[in-house]
Amino acid sequence: MNAQRFEGKVMVVTGAAQGIGRGVALRAASEGAQVLLVDRAEFVHDVAAEAIGAETAGFVADLETYEGAASAMAFAAQKFGRIDILVNGVGGAIRMRPFAEFEPAQIDAEIRRSLMPTLYACHAVLPQMLSQGRGTIVNVSSNATRGIRRVPYSAAKGGVNALTQSLAMEYGECNIRVVAAAPGGTEAPPRRVPRNEAGDNEAERTWMSEAVKQVADSTFFKRYGTLEEQIAPILFLASDEAGYITGAVLPVAGGDNG
Repeated sequence: MNAQRFEGKVMVVTGAAQGIGRGVALRAASEGAQVLLVDRAEFVHDVAAEAIGAETAGFVADLETYEGAASAMAFAAQKFGRIDILVNGVGGAIRMRPFAEFEPAQIDAEIRRSLMPTLYACHAVLPQMLSQGRGTIVNVSSNATRGIRRVPYSAAKGGVNALTQSLAMEYGECNIRVVAAAPGGTEAPPRRVPRNEAGDNEAERTWMSEAVKQVADSTFFKRYGTLEEQIAPILFLASDEAGYITGAVLPVAGGDNG
């Protein structure tokens, strides 16, 4: 493996302020990529300043809106001159509860969080990649297309998988690769911005514990993965080492393929 496999490449990473997205952005920079870190949290600028390696920048945008996605891609193209790789990392279940207990507005919020940022960003980056004649998109999906207590989130990530495969087929002849990694449960530091800012009630905490147990029990290893075990496959898919892989969804979930 080339330790500088992203040298000369420009990468945009969304959801880059924390978790898997943060790790992907920082490691890509250490391997030579110029990276734009995009998030709606202001501290994405602090994360960008942590990077060691090539030039990085932070950009604040709400990717649950098309305007946010378009502004991020326009900024990256203007600052770095091109966009070689887009890693779509925004998403995550907001609530865990039986489907019958979801309110309509909560269903909408799950789809808006875990499908629309990826859909919008893919659309917004295409003109730049088409003008270049090449590009790579890596969508961060989930193995939770099969699971309990998060049906709307599962539906959203199923949409990401379908988007990945259809977009790859449509734009393969334009030299644009589209792939996805599907992480399972992942151990990570506490989030600086919680997914459910209202907090969980007692019933939701019980439903969350049931979902956590199901996720761990469904793996062959009977454990959650580590951040590094998620970051490495995403960057492999983003690299030229995966140059003949497109339309694929790679499960990274300890044997539970969703």
